[in-house]
Amino acid sequence: MCGIAGKIYFNQGQVRQKDLLDMSNKIAYRGPDDAGTFISQDKRVGLANRRLAIIDLSPKGHQPMQYANRYWITFNGEIYNFELLRKKLVRFGYRFRSNTDTEVILALYDKYKVGCLKYLRGMFAFAIYDAKENNVFLARDRIGVKPLKYFNNGSVFIFASELKAILTQKEVNLNPDFKAIRMYLSYSYVPSPLTGFVGIKKLEPGHYIAIDLNRNLLTMKKYWEPIYRDKLKLREKDWINKILDTLDEATRLRMIADVPIGAFLSGGVDSSAVVAKWLGFRKKPVETFTIIFDNNKMSEEKYAKNIVKIYNTKHHELLVKPGSIDLLPELAYQYEEPFADASNVITYLVSKMARKSVVVVLNGDGGDENFAGYPNRYLRLKRDVDFSRWLSVLRPLAISALRSLNKISKTKTIERGTNFFIKSKLPLYRKFISYNQIFGLEEINGLTTGNLAKYDYSEEIFEPVERCFNLFKGRDLKDAGLKFDLIYYLPDDLLAKVDISSMAVSLEARSPFLDQEMVELACKIPFSLKVKNGQSKYILKKALEKIIPKENIYRPKMGFTLPLDKWFMERDFKNYSKNVLLSKKTVIRKYFNIDLIKKMLETHSSANDFGPRLWSLLSLELWFQSYFK
Repeated sequence: MCGIAGKIYFNQGQVRQKDLLDMSNKIAYRGPDDAGTFISQDKRVGLANRRLAIIDLSPKGHQPMQYANRYWITFNGEIYNFELLRKKLVRFGYRFRSNTDTEVILALYDKYKVGCLKYLRGMFAFAIYDAKENNVFLARDRIGVKPLKYFNNGSVFIFASELKAILTQKEVNLNPDFKAIRMYLSYSYVPSPLTGFVGIKKLEPGHYIAIDLNRNLLTMKKYWEPIYRDKLKLREKDWINKILDTLDEATRLRMIADVPIGAFLSGGVDSSAVVAKWLGFRKKPVETFTIIFDNNKMSEEKYAKNIVKIYNTKHHELLVKPGSIDLLPELAYQYEEPFADASNVITYLVSKMARKSVVVVLNGDGGDENFAGYPNRYLRLKRDVDFSRWLSVLRPLAISALRSLNKISKTKTIERGTNFFIKSKLPLYRKFISYNQIFGLEEINGLTTGNLAKYDYSEEIFEPVERCFNLFKGRDLKDAGLKFDLIYYLPDDLLAKVDISSMAVSLEARSPFLDQEMVELACKIPFSLKVKNGQSKYILKKALEKIIPKENIYRPKMGFTLPLDKWFMERDFKNYSKNVLLSKKTVIRKYFNIDLIKKMLETHSSANDFGPRLWSLLSLELWFQSYFK
């Protein structure tokens, strides 16, 4: 696990050592164990690396690494099947100086070039310079566990694990991307390839970039995507066995390390499953880490302790209170893009706690996206797809009846029913986004001013989800929601959150549910087995009944987040939010109606909950202050 960076000139220009050191030093926390740079003979290509040593702790793992006197690589990630690949390459005559997966990637690239990607089972972002062919090859893993961001103005191409490193370079101008910010207000994150900065992009998961420096030609291609059309017809018993066997192997592969390993444990289905499977391979007690709250409705302490008791883990807990506000400016800087997932506070704190004991942690990320684990999204999506043919007939009658009832007696039930039928007019992809939207399109238009309101990005905001749903015309549209979450929500929100939080404290996170084999298996499972009898994650829960208490499996979905409704009513946190959002010096005054924000702060309550919206605005202001003030 490392931090990577590099700079490539297409025509005029030479990479300086200072350029590489500036980028490397900016992300030093990603790799505190070693640092290195490489500049090509013609000085058009420069690579930098910060190393967090996990496998082969010797100096032989130093990066950028050279191979066969022609290849140089800077690599971030882990290749879990590298030992098997190494044995195969040895049979082909390849020789190795180290025991690292980094060197295996180089040998594999020498043999298969771009085709090497289909053999790599793991999480990765890397750049390989081929001195003989004078080209550079950059790639990001299938699911997007590891980040790769870049800037390209036609004269110079700059890349790094984090855009903070890219911003150190003189060619990069600092300007906010208003289209990305409007998308953030809807999604709570910035969907790929945007970042929130004009000119800086994210390489999307399952993509690579090839740069031919002889012709000054850049090519970007997709090499993998989840395929949902090839469903298997198996009995539930057979699915259960396949799921458990695949999880076994995925967990076992992620135990390879030359440093101490632990696990995040929320007490939910996925993290509990990973801990349970891990104990099948390891006899010594496993170190587990949990965040708890004073608020019993949000705290998962009880369920985590069920697993701790059964599997006798060495458990660590940390209580999180609203007093954590001193972290927020630093987190806004670390997250570097507009980011409103409030669980980033929890993820950072649990990562910081874990790093005191271990260098690697396993987690349950990916279980929800693979097996339809969000009831708020997937149960609604099932309803809207299954009843779409009836809604056009029922809608006018139902709206008329509900509005009549509303004149007699106003209730939340009548209001929700009316909103449901009004929303049913929307295209399915718009309805899907609305299930978890922070601000609706009309609200964004009413809230924004200045340059943020100047351009109408209405259609572009929904383009990623519309494109995804259009691919499923004539097929099960419920799978379109799963695919969208897997290729956008998961990498741009959840995995970015874990990568930033864990690497900020020099901790590596591994996710068995995101193993390639697990993802591809889940794509072949019919949606009817993922959501069944009103139960989300049905087939996975059935499979895990053998190893996890039913109390943990069938408890209500709690979500890994902060109790924002309570926090914004707590005096100190509310005062802090007012000082940040309503100050005369606040940056968002240029772009938002401050009176509306003030009204939200003053009228917020548990019954009138503006928590997620206020958090998104607070996070955005702190981001502006970090990069544009």
